[in-house]
Amino acid sequence: MEDLTWQKSSFSGDKADCVEIATDGDLIYLRESDDPSAIVTTTRAKLHAWIRDAKAGEFDHFTA
Repeated sequence: MEDLTWQKSSFSGDKADCVEIATDGDLIYLRESDDPSAIVTTTRAKLHAWIRDAKAGEFDHFTA
């Protein structure tokens, strides 16, 4: 995993606390920049489904 190239959103600017993403084939790695040792791994299909559902408001009840 040392060979991963991590990327953060251009909207993050100089903020240190943001989500970073890296890819390796079909695997997607996500981490918080302020705790880079905690990494979540998923697939492209599962991340796509999660983003689609988040945009549709599927998880809005968690932030009420």
